This record gives sequence, C-alpha cells and structure tokens, in this order.
Amino acid sequence: MQYSSLLSVVLFLPLIGAIYAGLFGTKAKALHVGVFNSLCVLVSLIGAVVLFIQAWHHQSYEKYLFDWIVVGNFKVGFSLMLDNINAVMIVVVTLVSFLVHVYSIGYMEHDAGFNRYFSYLSGFVFSMLILVLSDNFLGLFIGWEGVGLCSYLLIGFWYHKKSANDASIEAFVMNRITDLGMLMGIILIFWNFGTLQYKEVFSMLNNADYSMLFFISVFLFIGAMGKSAQFPMHTWLANAMEGPTPVSALIHAATMVTAGVYLVIRANPLYSAVFEVGYFIACLGAFVALFGASMALVNKDLKRIVAYSTLSQLGYMFVAAGLGAYAIALFHLFTHAFFKSLLFLGSGNVMHAMEDNLDITKMGALYKPMRVTAIFMIIGSVALCGIYPFAGYFSKDKILEVAFGMHHHILWFVLLIGAIFTAFYSFRLIMLVFFAPKQHGINHPHEAKNFMLLSMLPLGVLAVIAGFFEEPFFHFISQVIPSVGEYPVPLALLISITTIVVLLSIAYAIFKYKNGITSKKEGGFLYKLLLNQYYIPQLYQGVAKVFSAVASFLHQVVELRIIDAVVDTIGRSVFVIGRVFRASQDGNLTSMLRFMVAGVLILLAFVAFFGR
Repeated sequence: MQYSSLLSVVLFLPLIGAIYAGLFGTKAKALHVGVFNSLCVLVSLIGAVVLFIQAWHHQSYEKYLFDWIVVGNFKVGFSLMLDNINAVMIVVVTLVSFLVHVYSIGYMEHDAGFNRYFSYLSGFVFSMLILVLSDNFLGLFIGWEGVGLCSYLLIGFWYHKKSANDASIEAFVMNRITDLGMLMGIILIFWNFGTLQYKEVFSMLNNADYSMLFFISVFLFIGAMGKSAQFPMHTWLANAMEGPTPVSALIHAATMVTAGVYLVIRANPLYSAVFEVGYFIACLGAFVALFGASMALVNKDLKRIVAYSTLSQLGYMFVAAGLGAYAIALFHLFTHAFFKSLLFLGSGNVMHAMEDNLDITKMGALYKPMRVTAIFMIIGSVALCGIYPFAGYFSKDKILEVAFGMHHHILWFVLLIGAIFTAFYSFRLIMLVFFAPKQHGINHPHEAKNFMLLSMLPLGVLAVIAGFFEEPFFHFISQVIPSVGEYPVPLALLISITTIVVLLSIAYAIFKYKNGITSKKEGGFLYKLLLNQYYIPQLYQGVAKVFSAVASFLHQVVELRIIDAVVDTIGRSVFVIGRVFRASQDGNLTSMLRFMVAGVLILLAFVAFFGR
C-alpha cells in the first residue's frame, strides 16, 4: 500500500467505527461496540505514527479523493495532505483519542447510551482528522463544522438534563456565530485568489492587497476565537463540563479547542504578513491566560477548574502564535494535550469515587484510597505549572522567553502572573481533593478499574518526558514553519524568576489548604466576582432577554396585529368580492351572453381610447 493511501486509512477508520456504533445506537449496551471503536482508532494511530516517521524523513504526501464542488470555473477537490504540521497533529489526536476510547469503556459501562456515546466520540475524531488533514480551507471548514456538531451531541449527551441541553445549545450557537466570520474569511480568500488550496493561496500573498489580507486574517481569527473559546466567546467552555468527563478530555486536549490554534499555525504565512492582527492575537491571548487562571482560583467544581486551566493555556498558545513563534505554539499544544487529558481522566476517577459530586470542598483524604489517580493528577498538575523536568516547563517557559526576548515585557509580566495563578489553583485542587481532612460521607471511595488506570499511564509518562523532545521537535517543525530567530535574553535569570515564583505559589497553596478551607475571605466581593465569571454570563443572559423581549414584541404587534391582519383582511375581501360576483353566475345562457357582449364593448372602448 502506498503511503498516500495510508492517509485515507487514518482518516476513515474512525468514521467506520462511528457508523458501526450508530447501527447499535438504540440498542442495549454492547461491549463489542466500545472495543471495535477503540481498535479502529488504534489502527488509525498506528497509521499516524507511520506517516509521522515518513514526514520525519522529509516525505510529504497528497491524496486526491474526489471532486467536492464543481460549478463553472469553481472547483474544489476533497483531497488530503501530509506535512510536518499535521503529522504532529494526527499523532496527538489519534493517541489521545485512543486512550480516551479505552478509558470510556469503563467510565460509561453502566450508561444506557453506551453505543450512542461511542458513535459520537468516533465521529468527533473523524471530524478533527478532516480538519487537520485537508489541503484546503473548505475541507478545513467541513471538519470545523463536524467537530462543532459532535461537540453539541456530546456536551448534550445526557439530554434529559436541562443543564446539559442548555450547555450544548450555548456551545453550538456561540460557535455558529463565530463560524460565520470564518466563512466570510474563506469567501474573501476565494474572491481574491481564485483558489482555496493552502499552497496556492500562500504563494500569492506577496502580490495581494494588504487591506484585504487584514480582513481575511481578522475573519479567520473570529472563527478561531469561537472554537478556542477566546474572550468574549469563552463562556461555553466551562459549561461544556455537562458532558461525560472523557469527552472533556478529548475536547480540551486534542480536538475542538485546539482547532483555533491549529488554524492560526496553519495560516502562519498570512498572519506573518499582517503584523497588527498577530499582535492583537498575542495581546488577547495574554489577557485570556490571566483571565482564565483568575476564575480557576476560587471555583469549587473539579472539572470547571481544569476547564479554566485549558482556557488559560490556550491564551499562552495564542500569545506564541501571535508573536510569530508558531513552532512554540504547536509545541505547547503538543505537551498540553498529554497533561490536560491526564487531569480530566483523573477527574473522572474522582467523580466516580465521589458518586458524581464535583465540589472539591466536600472531598478530602482521597490520597490513600486513590493513590494511583492522585499520583497521575499530581504529575499533570506539576506539568501544568511548568516545573522542571515536566513537559510544561519546556513549552510554557519558551513562550515567556519569546515574549521577553521580543521586548513585549508587559505580555511577559501578564503571563508570569498567569503562571503564578496556575500554580496556586492547581495545588489548591490537589490539596482539597487528596490531602485535606475528609469532608465527604462516602465510606469506601474506590479507585478506578485497572485498565482505565492503564489507559492513563502513557499520558502520565508523556506529561513527564514530552518536553525532552524539544530540540528534535523544533528541528522537525522549522522545516515548514519559520523560526522567530534568536533573541538575547537573560535565560538563566528568566527561568529562575519563573521557577521561584511558581514554587512559592505552590508552597502557599499547600500551606493554605492543608487543613481544608478555613479562610473567611472566600465569600467577599472579589471572590464572588471571580466565582461568577466576572458576571459575563449574566450580562449575556440580560442581552438575550432584551432580544427575546424585542422578538416577542415584534411577534405580538408587528406579525400578529399588522402582517397577519393585512393578510387576513385581503383574504376576507376576496371572499366578499367573490360572494358578490357569485350571484351573477346563475347559469342562465341569456345572462352569460349579456356579460359577454358587455365585455366585448368594454374591450373595444379600451382599444379605441388607448390605441391611438
């Protein structure tokens, strides 16, 4: 088999799994559905690794499948490509997805929607693979919409819960709004370049109108803001925790929220050509990094804390991408996938042990009964904090180094504060869940099944060692992504400052929460402000109520009393006129002849008068 054909295998195997699971969607739980879907993703992972090895040896492939759209001169083919960027992405996507599939077999074993869940989950993987393997913007958009649809289905998986329904609708609608921006960008690309192929578009950027490039880059980033939950389109991300926990691991680590970062990295020639938009992306990313971390400081919901950490880390990625350090942004995406999915799967173990309770202030003393989960979550938290030698140290510190080296000292300082907050909330979670005095009434909290823990092991190992791939990773990616160059920075001093303040923040969290929550300050104005997400969701609800009231007014007054009244009046008038003329239709031949003669005379008069 040719390696180009392997692209189709990697892409379509998860789809086969999704269809297979869908055939049993309304039937009772069938273990073979979970196993078959996991095997499909495993084979896809093996194929992804083989393709990555080929890309490592300077091989790139294209696979033309069929004509997608042919209208006149407009032709878009459904074709796949492999380069160094998506070689990394498909390995990350399929690896995390496979481990999440295996974990889900145990996590969802008692759920009536077991088969339906795996159909949605594999469909999610298939959509993400379309997104990253497509060689044109339209194919990317198809995958983009696919992950949006699957996220809607998975977030609202327990559709009998109103909160899950509301969360899925919020995610779907908010992403549809921003997807309109992305679609506008794609339309402008075709209008200006006459093609949607990446290579062809990027080769013509030098001769393009700068103002048009500006608008294209802005519209594309609007789409990225929705998928990657950048302010102000961020509120859906925390509410997405209504879905099953393994779904959160997949959404936050390897699929949906990384799509926006991938888009900016993929379109790096465009954003390199429009500095203003890139700098805006970096500034917004720095704000979101601090914004997301601040909300995690006080939250009591286990999964939401981890979700806010994702929001914060996405901000770091966008800072790197906005400053032109696309390889560093991709490297942080790469390392983040492992420790973030590890944290979510660990949260799923804790949630099951606590009988679905997610309030970390009502946990405590779980280290002994859940020692393995605790170790995994500590590893994930240390990696998230960026402590040497864990993965986050190598990728996150690189972003701080670039910001400082390019003389964006305010961005560097904001990211440093974000790192301090990250260390604090991470170990606040660890202490309250595992080491603080017992606050729950569950007599025998249980560890997860062995095979579920085994599925977490590769993530735990990679959360420790992935950072050591830094040098070969950058060598590999620099072949297709321009380097930011060398900047003279006091590297030892920067690393020392970051490490010291992060360790101090961790120490403070350990000291503060070793005996549980004892501070009365957790109830003041600032606490409530952060807990309520700066009251932004309430603001959105208020705006929505205003629009709802306006729509209700228009319906009651304009539609019913004016438009419908006019239509009804016309209908009644026609009926009345018809009733008047109906009397003349008595069936008498003489009457009909009279009307005929009268009509002829009227026509003759009309012709005589107007025909001159």
